[in-house]
Amino acid sequence: MTEYPINMDVKPEVTGYFDEATNTISYIVKDPTSDSCAIVDSVMDIDYSAGRITYAHADNLIETIKSRGLKLEWIIETHVHADHLSAAPYIQEQLGGKIGVGAKIMVVQETFGKIFNEGTEFQRDGSQFDALFEDGDTYKIGNMEAFAIYTPGHTPACMVHVMGNAAFTGDTLFMPDGGSARADFPGGDAGVLYDSIQKVLALPDDMRLFMCHDYGPNGRDIQWETTVGEEKAHNIHVGGGKSKEEFVKFRTERDAQLAVPKLIIPSLQINMRAGEIPRDKDGNPMLKVPVNGL
Repeated sequence: MTEYPINMDVKPEVTGYFDEATNTISYIVKDPTSDSCAIVDSVMDIDYSAGRITYAHADNLIETIKSRGLKLEWIIETHVHADHLSAAPYIQEQLGGKIGVGAKIMVVQETFGKIFNEGTEFQRDGSQFDALFEDGDTYKIGNMEAFAIYTPGHTPACMVHVMGNAAFTGDTLFMPDGGSARADFPGGDAGVLYDSIQKVLALPDDMRLFMCHDYGPNGRDIQWETTVGEEKAHNIHVGGGKSKEEFVKFRTERDAQLAVPKLIIPSLQINMRAGEIPRDKDGNPMLKVPVNGL
C-alpha cells in the first residue's frame, strides 16, 4: 500500500473554469504561500464539423494568470481525455510550465496508435510530455508539495492529483449525484475503477474533491466541488458501502447504453500527443477518422 504525503494544513486557492461545450472544468491552483500555480485539465476549443481550432477557453486561463502576476509551473492532465481537447502546448508556449501525465500514457499511445494507424514517427514512449507520474510521485508548485495517485479503470493512465487539501479527480469520480465515469473504453475496467475509487475515498473525509466534468443531473446547476466525506455517504454509484459486485454490474449495464463521446476521435489523436495536433506528410494539421475502428 502506497503511503501518500497528505498535508491537510496546506489550502491552495482553487478556481474552476467551466467549458459549456464539453462540460469540462479546468482549474487554476495557486500555492497559498507563493505566486506559483498549476493548471489542471485545460481545454482547446474545436468546431469539429468545420475542422476549426480556437483558444478562447485557454486564453481566459492565460489572461487570468498574467493579470495576477502568477507563475505557471505545471500543466497537469489527469488522463487522456476522450471528450475534450487539451490546450497544454498552447498554454506552455505562452506561460512555460511542465506538462505532466500518468506514466501509463504509453499503454494508451500503443492502443490508439494502432487504432489510428499511426506510423513509426509517432513515439509511444510518452516523450511528448515533460513528466510521467507513477503512483505516489511528488512534485512542487512553489512551496506546496503535490502528489499523484494511480487510479485506472476509466482509462489505463488515469491519476488523481492531490495538492494540499485539494484533490483533482479527473474522471475517476463525479459529483455525488453524478456517480462515476464509464469504464468501457479500450483499456477500461469497471472492477479496476471501483478499486481506484476506494483509494480516493480513503483520503481524509474533509479533503476537497474537484471534478473534471459535471452535467447538472436532474436539472441542477453545474457544480464541481465536494468532499471525500460527501462522496462516501452520498455517491449514487459507490456511496453508502456499495459492493464491488454491485458497482461492476451497474457500470457494465450502464456503459452498454452510452453513446460514443462526440469528440472522441479528435480528442484521442491530440491528447495522446500532449495536445499537439497531428500532421500529414506535408506538415499540414490533419485528423483521421478510423471507420468502424472504435
